[in-house]
Amino acid sequence: MPGKINASHILVKTEAEANVALYDVKHGKGFEDVAKEISICPSGRKGGNLGWFGRGQMVKEFENAAFALKKGEISRPVKSQFGWHIIKVNDAQ
Repeated sequence: MPGKINASHILVKTEAEANVALYDVKHGKGFEDVAKEISICPSGRKGGNLGWFGRGQMVKEFENAAFALKKGEISRPVKSQFGWHIIKVNDAQ
């Protein structure tokens, strides 16, 4: 199990928006491009990249989903207090 991961995310307000974002990514649109276009998180300007983080640094729902993914995997929509996330793990240590 990794101690730290490097992840990106797309953050939107609704589950419907998250499902559209996931569909776009799964059907050939670049994850970073979708993040830049629709993410409401400031990280969206950087293609959604959140950099490296360890356990305990993110809200629980986000952390649980992110650490369950393998490098290169993309999550299903994940709800947190901030909205709906699509998470992509870029690397793990």
